[in-house]
Amino acid sequence: MVKSAVLGFPRIGGQRELKKVTEAYWGGKASVDELLAKGKEIREHNWKLQQAAGVDIIPSNDFSYYDQVLDLSLLFNAIPERYTKYNLAPIDVLFAMGRGLQRKATDTTEAVDVTALEMVKWFDSNYHYVRPTFSHSTEFKLNTAAGVKPVDEFNEAKALGIHTRPVIVGPVSYLYLGKADKDSLDLDPLSLLDKLLPVYKQLLQQLKQAGATEVQLDEPVLVLDLDEKTQAAFKKAYDALQGDDVPQITLATYFGTVVPNLAAIKDLPVAGFHFDFVRNPEQLDQVADVAKGKTLSVGVVDGRNIWKTDLAKASELVKKAQAVNDNVVVATSSSLLHTPVDLASETKLDAEIKDWFSFATQKLDEVVVIAKNVSGEDVSQQLAANAASIKSRQSSSITTDPKVQERLASINESLSTRKAPFPERDAAQKAKYNLPLLPTTTIGSFPQTKDIRINRQKFAKGTLSAEDYDAFIKKEIDQVVKFQEEVGLDVLVHGEPERNDMVQYFGEQLTGYAFTTNGWVQSYGSRYVRPPIIVGDISRPKAMTVKESVYAQSITSKPMKGMLTGPVTCLRWSFPRDDVSGKVQALQLGLALRDEVQDLEAAGITVIQVDEPAIREGLPLRAGKERSDYLNWAAQSFRVATSGVENSTQIHSHFCYSDLDPNHIKALDADVVSIEFSKKDDPNYIQEFSNYPNHIGLGLFDIHSPRIPSEEEFIKRIGEILQVYPVQKFWVNPDCGLKTRGWPEVKESLTNMVNAAKHFRAKQA
Repeated sequence: MVKSAVLGFPRIGGQRELKKVTEAYWGGKASVDELLAKGKEIREHNWKLQQAAGVDIIPSNDFSYYDQVLDLSLLFNAIPERYTKYNLAPIDVLFAMGRGLQRKATDTTEAVDVTALEMVKWFDSNYHYVRPTFSHSTEFKLNTAAGVKPVDEFNEAKALGIHTRPVIVGPVSYLYLGKADKDSLDLDPLSLLDKLLPVYKQLLQQLKQAGATEVQLDEPVLVLDLDEKTQAAFKKAYDALQGDDVPQITLATYFGTVVPNLAAIKDLPVAGFHFDFVRNPEQLDQVADVAKGKTLSVGVVDGRNIWKTDLAKASELVKKAQAVNDNVVVATSSSLLHTPVDLASETKLDAEIKDWFSFATQKLDEVVVIAKNVSGEDVSQQLAANAASIKSRQSSSITTDPKVQERLASINESLSTRKAPFPERDAAQKAKYNLPLLPTTTIGSFPQTKDIRINRQKFAKGTLSAEDYDAFIKKEIDQVVKFQEEVGLDVLVHGEPERNDMVQYFGEQLTGYAFTTNGWVQSYGSRYVRPPIIVGDISRPKAMTVKESVYAQSITSKPMKGMLTGPVTCLRWSFPRDDVSGKVQALQLGLALRDEVQDLEAAGITVIQVDEPAIREGLPLRAGKERSDYLNWAAQSFRVATSGVENSTQIHSHFCYSDLDPNHIKALDADVVSIEFSKKDDPNYIQEFSNYPNHIGLGLFDIHSPRIPSEEEFIKRIGEILQVYPVQKFWVNPDCGLKTRGWPEVKESLTNMVNAAKHFRAKQA
């Protein structure tokens, strides 16, 4: 009988229970016992759900209060010294590393002021992990202050009568995805492998003693371009981890092909391999030889998207795998962390469209049905229903709009080229706006208060009239604009009080999109998103942002930015179609946004920001033609959206939480770009942008942390940047939008930021 396996399950809870209790804990409204109890409740529910679905191999240690990579840093004692000098409980150390911590001293607690570790995208997904940070003084050991998490959670499931497979990020990936601390920049994280392996071995031994028979070690870096040194590290690592005193190891990769790195895993002493055959089914023939004599876990149910699996097609691939390996497991392609929890809660979706979807809970059934099918069990009813759903989507009129396809075919080079090169545009914009040296601005959003959320919900439910909601939004814009003028910002924003999400807000006003009520997915920490779903060709029926932007401009004499989300980000932060290319979807979005940009300009909004924070995460993981093609069409879709304006109209764009290449950003030809920077502690990162030809703002404070930088801290940071970047082209701004922050911290942080800019203006005078 072929077994079924899941590589990981969403940990947020069906009704976002984890977010609610975590934020309550941060706000002092829930105790640590309540936090831990809710985590235990979610884990138990997830395990029992998978058991009831008939999944054979159920994961444990896929739960986290913040991030699974950060959990390992805490467990292995990879805790930078700045966090250890405070007498914090382990859970608070975890949160301090993830989001920073700043609190005043009380009669019972000491003052704490510490910044967060760097946070970046998990490969090409919209999940963010907290990057491990190492130094020459890092001493790995099992940090047992709060127990040994993988062992404790295995035992927790065992007590429920559920035998699980613990999931742990593997040693090579853990080090490779880390970085050296700012005081140890000459350190190669992989050089720490010999120090780390005994701790991994100790952890595996404890799992074996607890009764674990198998462990899943995730090594996703195997889908990247790895040098010989990194490839060689796999043999060293897995030779050291083998033995009768540890569970059998299944080495798992996902998000791409492992073929270029096959030499790294050939003859490793592991019991099995897992490969992602959703992203790269072609690799089966090449990886079959490596997996001979071992278990071959075949990832055929998509862990990254919400479309139903074609069960017949997936079964055929599994049968092909069986032909070369008689020990096959049917599995999800990756963890289901990246999908919403349960489609059953979506009662408002159009029935036709809903029938095309499969969320995490439904994907459990898919892996089980495929396993049964290839084992020879009768699942004909399930296969017939699935085939009908697949056919319905293929033939539906919802997916195709001839007018959109006709317009797409008309795109040419002139449509994606500004009227003049940047120097000429720059001169026109300087004459028009007459901005001071080091112009100050924000990225777009201001705090989304409880009052805003309540009124938005009332309007959505029909209990607040359109007139009253409009009046409420105008009042919020009044307050945001007044505050920005008082604090002394130079280029203003309207604050986005009407927007629920930077992609969903636009998707709701475009054709070709569908939306969920409860389709939440974790992005990082307690930040969950509800990605819209692209189901058909995309167009813009009417203006989406002009009314609010025009009103905001009418109440100030300072430039007001129109705020849009770029085409690649709209694509990447949605669940995209899998029946047409990403290029087609991005260019359709670019055309829709072009109409909006031109309407904004015609209405007098001539500073327009088109955010593209997701452009880096969409980059194919390996160098080659696919990557260069992506860079071309990604930049083209942005330029299609922004190139139909006059020279004096200033186009901004924003990027965050990714390792960026200045050349990729240069290809967009935006007049001003702002880049997340506050967590970057490598001075070489500033140097990378020193030759960037247009205007740039490197973010000066972390908007994901409640910590408030002082004026002196801003001055120090700006001073470091100005040693490298010309003052005439530098803008002063935060890392990202301010919607998740509270007003008191926003007011103090922005005041300090503006005062720091004034300090440097005075020095230049």
